[in-house]
Amino acid sequence: MYNIHLLVGSLRSRCRKRVFLLEPPLLRGRIAFRAAEDEEMDGYNSDGNTRKPLITIDAPHLLETAQMAVDNDSLLSPLAKSPWSSHMNHNTNIGGDGFTNPNDEALVGSLVREEGHIYSLAATRDLLYTGSDSKNIRVWKNQKEFAGFKSNSGLVKSIVIAGEKIITGHQDGRIRVWKVSSRNEQIHRRIATLPTLRNYIKCSMRPSNYIEVRKNRNVLWIKHYDAISCLSVTEDYAFIYSASWDKTFKVWRASNFKCLESVVAHDDAVNSLVVAPEGLVFSGSADGTVKIWRREMQAKGTKHFFQQTLLKQECAVTALVINADGNVLYGGSSDGLVNFWVRGTKYEHMGILRGHKLAVLCLATAGNLILSGSADMGICVWKRTLSNEHVCLTTLTGHTGPVKCLAVEKDPEAMLNDKKWIVYSGSLDKSVKVWRVCENAPPSQHGHQQSRTSSEFPRVSSLRKMGSRRY
Repeated sequence: MYNIHLLVGSLRSRCRKRVFLLEPPLLRGRIAFRAAEDEEMDGYNSDGNTRKPLITIDAPHLLETAQMAVDNDSLLSPLAKSPWSSHMNHNTNIGGDGFTNPNDEALVGSLVREEGHIYSLAATRDLLYTGSDSKNIRVWKNQKEFAGFKSNSGLVKSIVIAGEKIITGHQDGRIRVWKVSSRNEQIHRRIATLPTLRNYIKCSMRPSNYIEVRKNRNVLWIKHYDAISCLSVTEDYAFIYSASWDKTFKVWRASNFKCLESVVAHDDAVNSLVVAPEGLVFSGSADGTVKIWRREMQAKGTKHFFQQTLLKQECAVTALVINADGNVLYGGSSDGLVNFWVRGTKYEHMGILRGHKLAVLCLATAGNLILSGSADMGICVWKRTLSNEHVCLTTLTGHTGPVKCLAVEKDPEAMLNDKKWIVYSGSLDKSVKVWRVCENAPPSQHGHQQSRTSSEFPRVSSLRKMGSRRY
């Protein structure tokens, strides 16, 4: 019996030595580092239970399989009792102009959370996704809580819908991709975290893939080392764009989540980015500039070339949006102004919308409407005419904190030719408000023209007085 134990121990020792010799020391270190980092990043499943213990795997090609097995454990949000409550204004009498009274214009209801601020929204069909600093993503259906899922690290700064995928950008610099379960539409499973572990390990093998971001600090070029500020996708969902406070935007192939390119776009944080038709990309930054980039396809992926600077100013550019036709670009700033450009042979500056007292934090378009949410807690609803003039139809008031994000969808109760919209606004007052607006409504007494002088609207020239220029 003693000899049998001795023989088994010897065989185990030899197996360990052979595995050790077959594995390069550098790769062993990278695997251990990345595995530990990933465990720290997502230590819990979306159902709130502790993840399965980390399994030590010497074969590198098995690590991705192990990671996917862990990732696919993601289920519903851990909170048995939701901290959200719905307060819908069922008695609201919406008139033919789409509005009620001047003090409660178009307000349908509120989704209120007991703690945490709302940083991101995305609407698709009858679903609304809300992201907050609780790291939860809540899903609402017909203004009632429908589902939820959770990432253990990084508040949710951006949400975009790309076909069947839900993509979230986080404060920790990572991007997470989710998909609805085919068996239960209330369950969302995490199918990837970008950069993926496989790409991270492969990229880390070459010293040339490291870039210096600060003194004595090098990082892989495929990884954002600061917060994700916004996400965007191409019209065909082939490419995912992520912009970050690390001054770059990165391009990812949606089919395999590989990082194709990293562009050092600005001298300060990139606060906003939008993808337009015909391969154009617009970026806005805390350095006060709005730039145009042109995407060209190459054998191994994409290559972006700088094309033009549309705006250069002292105050930070905080938000960008382009209309559905890709003809008009809007850019909000920390001084409360909204600049806009109209496309002819090129994008030409056509005017400024003056309606806010503090920084414009978010923008959205719907038909000929442009909505701007601000740190002054108001939402201006503008209508663009055929001559590219803008009239403010109304200012939506009701939030008690800065309006951080907006989402718009067609009003399901509207007739075929009615231009009515449901607007969702997320705020740092811990609530999401639901509004109904009509494109054909006459300007209210709060409305004003874009031609007003800046002296009529007192504003702070920059949010330097208020804090960070990053949004």
